[in-house]
Amino acid sequence: MTEGEAAPAAVSEQGSRNLVMRVVAALVLAPIAIALAYVGGVAWAVLVTLAVIGLYVEWLMITGLAGEARVLVPGIAALLFSGLCLMVGRIDAALVVLAIGAVALVVISGERRNWATSGLLYAAAAEIASVLVRLDAAKGFAALLFVFLVVWVTDIGGYFAGRSIGGPKLWVRISPKKTWAGAIGGFVASLLVAAGFAAFEIGATGPLLLLGALLSVVSQLGDLFESAVKRRFGVKDSSHIIPGHGGLLDRLDGFVAAVVVAALFGFLRGGADGVGRGLMVW
Repeated sequence: MTEGEAAPAAVSEQGSRNLVMRVVAALVLAPIAIALAYVGGVAWAVLVTLAVIGLYVEWLMITGLAGEARVLVPGIAALLFSGLCLMVGRIDAALVVLAIGAVALVVISGERRNWATSGLLYAAAAEIASVLVRLDAAKGFAALLFVFLVVWVTDIGGYFAGRSIGGPKLWVRISPKKTWAGAIGGFVASLLVAAGFAAFEIGATGPLLLLGALLSVVSQLGDLFESAVKRRFGVKDSSHIIPGHGGLLDRLDGFVAAVVVAALFGFLRGGADGVGRGLMVW
């Protein structure tokens, strides 16, 4: 076997190993997330708080700010204390704490204040939205599960469609591996999730299909956004905390975008206490 023949085989073997690691990690992490989402309340707020602190830290690692205590400490403190407010049901207090944290970063983080503050706002939006979607006792879990599944199948469908079909690239400069086939495959998979929810009479078919389509597109845009930030700073993975997946930011970028849009949509229809109902009841 020549060196040229051996290289593709090695790449294929590495890709297969990476896929196995991704599957194993997903089989471990997904049930934990779903279980805590089902429990809701303090348990879900704790998971969300820990996750968004991880997102913020990884954002600072990507942008080269993780070593600056004046950026790291106030941001983590704001997310932690806002999380404590959310655990006792005080969303208003959480918003105040996050606003104070953002202002503090603007004042003390120096020339890189734009990247520091945007990282906190990114994590804060994910924190508030994730709790708001779950807040409704009757429909919160169904709404959150809908967001989970749409994001996951968009990612999985995109992965397999992209690898099996290939074809034109989606946006080479930002994400060289993503293809239009993958984007469409993920989009179609999200419609299947929406159809499944409608089949179980969790919501009306037409609106759920539109919502699934919207969240799938938003999820993919969130993925591209994170890729653009990493490319801006010459970083491949946000970290290596999840085997086969990279970092939290690499895995949650699509979810962050989708859950924020879902929360905004649900809030407009159901108010702060009825975000889940606003998403699921038509």
